[in-house]
Amino acid sequence: MTSAENTSGKKGKPTPKRKEAEAKVVNNKLAPTTSKAAKSLDKAAARERRLATRAAYMRGEESALPLRDKGPVRKFVRDYVDSRRTMGEFFLPVIMVVLVLTVIPNRFIQFLAIIFMYSAMVYSIGSGFYFSRKIRKAVNENFPGEPTKGLGMYGWLRSTQMRKMRAPAPTAELLKKAKK
Repeated sequence: MTSAENTSGKKGKPTPKRKEAEAKVVNNKLAPTTSKAAKSLDKAAARERRLATRAAYMRGEESALPLRDKGPVRKFVRDYVDSRRTMGEFFLPVIMVVLVLTVIPNRFIQFLAIIFMYSAMVYSIGSGFYFSRKIRKAVNENFPGEPTKGLGMYGWLRSTQMRKMRAPAPTAELLKKAKK
């Protein structure tokens, strides 16, 4: 097949010069021109949407949750973790105390602070393994047939966060139940 026989394509005319092609693009702008006031209104609306989405996420609404937090099993794990106190949530404040104690120029106090930190870390890790096993067992009892892969680690990591910094936030009725 020769080039004269090829009539299916658009090639039958010369390629446009660069200036001509750029002139066509300039005339066909992709983004509409907007005023400063319109841009600021768009920014304000986008900010309001982000704040509303963040508030829905913190309330634990299913539609606003990321994939890692979605589903009834993950909600159960979050509620299970939030209804108990663990050593993991106190680990960060313990580290802050250890940092203050290591600044004291007494070698014995610094040594005790480091021993206290490592013992808290070992205890936190050990209790985390035990806690993750309890989580998987509770999930198997309440949701038979559901896969438990990753749920123990999900619960353990949530238990290491300070209660006020957890997202989605713990529900109020669980906190009341945990205090009793």
